[in-house]
Amino acid sequence: MFSDRTNWKLTRNRLTEALEEVTASGAPVLDLTISNPTRAGLQYNDAQILQSLASPHALDYDPQPKGLPSARAAVAAYYRTQHGVLLNPELLVLTTSTSEGYSFVMRLLCNPRDELLVPKPSYPLFEFLADLQDVKLAPYPLIYDHGWQMDFHSLDQVVTSRTRGVVVVHPNNPTGSYVHAHEMESLNRFCREHELAVIADEVFLDYSHHGSAQQSFAANQNVLTFTLSGVSKISALPQMKVAWIATSGPATEVEAAQARLEVIADTYLSMNAPIQWAAPALLGQRASMQKQLLDRVLTNLAELDRQLAAQKICERLHVEGGWYAVLRVPVTQTDEDLAVDLLRCKSVLAHPGHFYDFPNDGYLVLSLITSPADFREGVKRALEIVGGG
Repeated sequence: MFSDRTNWKLTRNRLTEALEEVTASGAPVLDLTISNPTRAGLQYNDAQILQSLASPHALDYDPQPKGLPSARAAVAAYYRTQHGVLLNPELLVLTTSTSEGYSFVMRLLCNPRDELLVPKPSYPLFEFLADLQDVKLAPYPLIYDHGWQMDFHSLDQVVTSRTRGVVVVHPNNPTGSYVHAHEMESLNRFCREHELAVIADEVFLDYSHHGSAQQSFAANQNVLTFTLSGVSKISALPQMKVAWIATSGPATEVEAAQARLEVIADTYLSMNAPIQWAAPALLGQRASMQKQLLDRVLTNLAELDRQLAAQKICERLHVEGGWYAVLRVPVTQTDEDLAVDLLRCKSVLAHPGHFYDFPNDGYLVLSLITSPADFREGVKRALEIVGGG
């Protein structure tokens, strides 16, 4: 009765079952996986956010496939002021989420069973998005050697005649590694050689841990490039569904891509009016929210390093940006077993590395936006388990 594209394994995993057991017992759980900033104890300008949704313009229906001009102008202003990129608002298509943006771009680039190259490790959403669009994914590894790097030799090995593009996550989730300038040059050469597009996910772009602005792929003119982002991370407002696709590259390719993207967007018209009229105000929240989040991230990162310095059994891998840290631990059991033991024995929830498709066991992924008190105690308990305490 059902399509093959939805033939997923829908049974609960062991970690979910363990979480339900611990929660049912009444034991408070220290959540080191938190990704929802609205529940991370941050201070929002409630009045300003709510007022932005009350525009009388929202009572008028003005279907604009690419999004309302005022909302697209606000996104272009963000790129100009935050990243020094002069982006034509006409080259923007608003979407309700980056997931929808991926869907649009996959539909634009790929016939059924065509391929996209995706980084590994990375966020597990790609597999579901690809299944729903009848697209195949070919992973290419990020290799770790005093920091994460793209493995261009592996890219050469996995590209085929059915490959249509390369996905980069800038910075990667969960490794927190940016695509550096020399990698961007190599990526452009690779894509030109094989006539591929770049799909750049930049939702965590603004969260550099070292205070230095990172180059956006929205400025990439060398090959056809689709840059995805949104207010979910930029302004810590995941419930306000404003995201976008920014198209850049050679003029003729951009023009053709934009014409087709506009038809795709016109088919769905998924953006609602109130959120589009609110977009300038929502993007304006970023200064306050990014400061709070970066302060939280750096505080927790320092605490993690402090506790790690007192032992020799595990280490934190190098991270440049984003909201997560990767902990490398001794391989005495599978990562899933370790995460389940940590939950059942210490009431601490952490993500096992396999959740992000790490190639082998020995990794835990920790959220750096957890409240500092919970993070401090959670890391302490986690190190007790890893050390056999």
